[in-house]
Amino acid sequence: VDLLMSHFISAERRGDATNQRQIEDFTAFTRLFPGVKASLCNSSGIFLPQHPHFDLVRPGYALYGGNPVPGLQNPMEPVVRLDADILQTRWINAGESVGYNGIWIASRRTRLATLAVGYADGFPRGAAGSDAGGDKGEAIVGGVRCPIVGRVSMDLIVMDVTDVPEDLAGPGASAALLGATITIDDLAQRSGTIGYEILTGLGHRYYRVHKGG
Repeated sequence: VDLLMSHFISAERRGDATNQRQIEDFTAFTRLFPGVKASLCNSSGIFLPQHPHFDLVRPGYALYGGNPVPGLQNPMEPVVRLDADILQTRWINAGESVGYNGIWIASRRTRLATLAVGYADGFPRGAAGSDAGGDKGEAIVGGVRCPIVGRVSMDLIVMDVTDVPEDLAGPGASAALLGATITIDDLAQRSGTIGYEILTGLGHRYYRVHKGG
């Protein structure tokens, strides 16, 4: 035996009693194998107040900037940035709808921007913007937060860029879907999922640039 390993089931919930119970059970188990290295901590486990680090820790989500301590300030810095280009813009009048099933209807004369990204790229379909209320997916264009409107389609999403100067939100301009402002956890919360699903869903159609190290 070279390594004893287990995994927390609720480490992201710092006050969950199962964390302490798992620490105690795993500690007792390691005593049966003196001299063998042990590992229990995932990203959230590393930050538990009991510090159950043993010999090896296994940071995963935290390495990509995900918050390992939900509800507290994120100790990690964002790593992943996702940008998409604007394909076209157009104006619509109040009362006109956007996307499949017309779940979003313009309440004013609105300038729309279409982006070349959709659920086929792993962008969450749950980020759709409707008239039903609640948080909508967003992107940053020209320094302005712009809501996604209508359904997320297979290859496209549409944003309301009415409040962005027209010269900053034309065809070819870039929209930041993930980054320092809209984090993995932000997008996940607005899409009704978790950040892990956002990261693992990023598809192969994105052009990837790796920086540093």
